[in-house]
Amino acid sequence: MWARQREGFSMYKRVPSRDFAGDATLVAVEDNSALSQNGVDLEAANPSWRLSFPYVLVATISSFLFGYHLGVVNEPLESISSDLGFSGNTLEEGLVVSTCLGGAFIGSLLSGWIADGVGRRRAFQLCALPMIIGASISATTKTLLGMLLGRFLVGTGMGVGPPVASLYVTEVSPASVRGTYGSFIQIATCLGLMGSLLIGIPVKEIAGWWRICFWVSAIPAGILALAMMFCAESPHWLYKKGRAAEAEAEFEKLLGASHVKYAMAELYKLDRGDDADTVKLSELLYGRHFRVVFIGSTLFALQQLSGINAVFYFSSSVFKSAGVPSNLANTFVGIANLSGSVVAMVLMDKLGRKILLLWSFFGMAVSMVLQVAAASSFITTSLNFYFSVGGMLMFVLTFAIGAGPVPGLLLPEIFPSRIRATAMAVCMSVHWVINFFVGLLFLRLLEQLGPQLLYSIFASFCMLAVVFVKRNVMETKGKSLQEIEIALLPQD
Repeated sequence: MWARQREGFSMYKRVPSRDFAGDATLVAVEDNSALSQNGVDLEAANPSWRLSFPYVLVATISSFLFGYHLGVVNEPLESISSDLGFSGNTLEEGLVVSTCLGGAFIGSLLSGWIADGVGRRRAFQLCALPMIIGASISATTKTLLGMLLGRFLVGTGMGVGPPVASLYVTEVSPASVRGTYGSFIQIATCLGLMGSLLIGIPVKEIAGWWRICFWVSAIPAGILALAMMFCAESPHWLYKKGRAAEAEAEFEKLLGASHVKYAMAELYKLDRGDDADTVKLSELLYGRHFRVVFIGSTLFALQQLSGINAVFYFSSSVFKSAGVPSNLANTFVGIANLSGSVVAMVLMDKLGRKILLLWSFFGMAVSMVLQVAAASSFITTSLNFYFSVGGMLMFVLTFAIGAGPVPGLLLPEIFPSRIRATAMAVCMSVHWVINFFVGLLFLRLLEQLGPQLLYSIFASFCMLAVVFVKRNVMETKGKSLQEIEIALLPQD
């Protein structure tokens, strides 16, 4: 499996670099080796986090928008259906919610091609554009068709945003804080969800307020598109495109002048002369990179099969049956989600990705066992309340500590630079497909199987995830992307 990390370093052989790099490649690598032999630890002083921090913050606006649009129709849906003339039609109400997921699937499929074709910065701008147009259409429409078109356009932006944000944050962050910065994505998503719930509070008192809810989302999307003009481009992408001088300049912005030479030397190590080639789908599905893509896709699949979205969809009903008002329930869930994300941010670069994943999935399994117990006839009414509500909050909390933020950070770390964007697109597509079917079938399965059996199935998937992570996931904490890639190079 991943046990050959050390061997990966020792078996590595330098191959000829691209023509544009020429002798500079060998000089940089040889200089790096000489410095190491003289006892100079190039990584002893980590690059300052302050240099890359503003760029990471701008990138996470896309994650804020992702969370906002996931929740923006929850409270206003009744008002939307009434104003647009489809009140009481559950199929059309469901389409308003799920059309966004269809757009996200399309967007995620295109995200790799966009990110590799035009660069990470322009990919963010292309992600913001349909969100602005879609929000504007949704805010001004007088028909169901207009609402569906607006939601679909917004969804395409949502599909492009998360994989590009994961790529960008991974590629511009110093190794020492990459995990912390990766957690910002989850925190921004939580804040977006909470923001959509807060902005939707007046919807029942103020006529047409739901239109304001959509207009508001155009503001951060516009800020994202504008601010990206001033952000650093990914040096990894520039180097892949043969623009080594520009990559060096961007490294200076991100890491500081004293770290540029080492960062470029690390890139040269992996210059195997094939980065310019088109990535074929066959390489990802059954070729040399199948294993890492399989791990990435399986992680996202298990993340969704754990039942997290079913829990989010059904949490209001669980709280309502326990006598907790829906607004209070949403607040509790939002606080649990945000708290777990903050804990992940603090621990990601201290404990590591793998340990957070293991304990997160295990905690989710225990939470589902509490839900099973709550549905049992042997549990008293008072215990039922604590088991159901406590189990729900514990599930959301433990999800946000590991299973939520880690896959989006870990996968760009383990994917080789050449396939990184395309592989993320494939894995995110798996995420959206399973997300769609879980949302579609959850209530039907709950009705057919009952809560005990369904929550037992979710608990089983969580335990399966523990075993899978234990056996297949390597730890990437504190390692540069180049060190990780060399360790995982297929041995031809």
